[in-house]
Amino acid sequence: QVQLVESGGGLVQPGESLTISCAVSGIIFSMIDLGWYRQAPGKQRELVASITTIRSTKYADSVKGRFTISRDNTKKMVYLQMNSLKPEDTAVYYCNAVKPLPRKLDYWGQGTQVTVSS
Repeated sequence: QVQLVESGGGLVQPGESLTISCAVSGIIFSMIDLGWYRQAPGKQRELVASITTIRSTKYADSVKGRFTISRDNTKKMVYLQMNSLKPEDTAVYYCNAVKPLPRKLDYWGQGTQVTVSS
């Protein structure tokens, strides 16, 4: 079965950096698009960053210039490097994989907590 497992979350102070990871198994990694979503208490889940099979990336306006998404097709890992963290970045971060064919399917990890607080 398809599994996505996030790791690397934790408590950091404003202005610090943190990198979270997602290990993907049970699917042909090179043929899926990937993304990081986050959900803060009382708010909707939002797309933070995405990366395609050809490494085209997109970012939410709120994180542009601070976050970087990357993928390692050999290790089957997806990363989100987060710099200059703000309290507003506090949320549970979820890894997402999209298999477009033959029918569009979405897979999700259980999430990892990122808390930015002084």
